[in-house]
Amino acid sequence: MKPEKIKVVNKDTLHIVWDDGRAQDIKLMVLRRECPCAVCKSELEEESSSYIPVYTLEQLTVTNIKPVGFYGLSVIWKDGHNTGIYQYNDLYNMNGITD
Repeated sequence: MKPEKIKVVNKDTLHIVWDDGRAQDIKLMVLRRECPCAVCKSELEEESSSYIPVYTLEQLTVTNIKPVGFYGLSVIWKDGHNTGIYQYNDLYNMNGITD
């Protein structure tokens, strides 16, 4: 599966329309929390299971989204964070979403 349309709506949600016709909304807070980069993953592993991250507005503002090959998206956040590549399969199956 691949996205056909991607856009940020209401400054807090990533809207994706997939090639199978499914429309999906992912809150930017969920997207940021699920960042797959090594730095973010290691930070989460160091925290307890009850850890709830708190993000600034800059950390939850998307400045750009770019496709990476045929398998994922690179999301550039306003705070400069840009190393996570969200694979399409992971986005499609991401928990904490609204459809």
